[in-house]
Amino acid sequence: MLDIIYWPVSAILWFWHKAFGFVFGADSGLAWSLAIVFLVFTLRLVLYKPFVKQVRTTKQMQELQPQIKELQKKYKNDRETMAREMQKLQKEHGFNPLMGCLPVLVQVPVFLGLFHVLRSFNRTGHGFGQLGMSAYDNAHTPNYIFSAADVQSFLSARIFGAPIASFITMPQSELEAFAEWGGTPTKLTIALVAIPLMVIAGLATHFNARASVERQTPEAAANPQAAIMNKLSLWVFPLGVLVGGPFLMIGILIYWVANNIWTYGQQHLVFGRMEKEEEEKKAKKLEQRAQNAPKPGAKPVDVRKRPQDAATDESSTNGTASTNGTAKQTAKQGGGQRRPGGQKRPGNRGRANQKRKR
Repeated sequence: MLDIIYWPVSAILWFWHKAFGFVFGADSGLAWSLAIVFLVFTLRLVLYKPFVKQVRTTKQMQELQPQIKELQKKYKNDRETMAREMQKLQKEHGFNPLMGCLPVLVQVPVFLGLFHVLRSFNRTGHGFGQLGMSAYDNAHTPNYIFSAADVQSFLSARIFGAPIASFITMPQSELEAFAEWGGTPTKLTIALVAIPLMVIAGLATHFNARASVERQTPEAAANPQAAIMNKLSLWVFPLGVLVGGPFLMIGILIYWVANNIWTYGQQHLVFGRMEKEEEEKKAKKLEQRAQNAPKPGAKPVDVRKRPQDAATDESSTNGTASTNGTAKQTAKQGGGQRRPGGQKRPGNRGRANQKRKR
């Protein structure tokens, strides 16, 4: 059912094994290990642009957190309206939540495909997904794109004495499949190789998560969902590597370590470029402000009042002043008669005398 994944994964692994086998030898454990490592690098190189989209989407999500919280408060009792407004907000800012999950969604089937292909080099087990083959039939049966000779080469490959397809909790009956191809390995030999890889994979997972969490904004880190995911990525996932490590093949642990090493370097590269872009934007804004500012020694211009408005204000002021002067002159002329001596006669004197005569 998942052959659409198994065949491409086995083809990429086959290509890199042939390339490194030409240098180090087909049965070399180093050739097979590097083939797994470069399988990871090939996949991550294909997913580089989606990863950049994921980082930008995550950053954009952090920037939209205040607006999202406002919508959640405003429409907390109306989920349909809130969902519609959230979609509208995402559309206005060109935000696509799917881009934040795409790299992870693609890596999961590849991880499962690699796990199945590596496991199929030893099909002598009787558990889930195993065929229960004899050691002879297993060594002479092709594994997807790998021929029977390639299967025997893989069984012969060792890393410090441990087969790449072995794991710590591997049953003794399955370990016997390696007997004719380099001898039966011991659990101690496998553990001495697998445990350091488990520790390195766990630490790399933790530090990658820490680097991602440290770049989050305070608003995004305060989000309850983000806080839960941060705790899972910082502590639960690395612990899961240590707990599940004894059940994982050495080849899968190599894949995990290589994937984390690539992620660590890619994060620093992408985030470094994004920081440079932010600095360039700030520099352009400062340059525009400097261009709009008045030149040294130039008289500042009040842009709030245009020349026409100033002329209108001046004419209205002159008109008001002339009106006030005319009114004062009129008041002086008609305010009352003056006596021959120059003294002003009261205006209501005649009326008072008329009242007395009456």
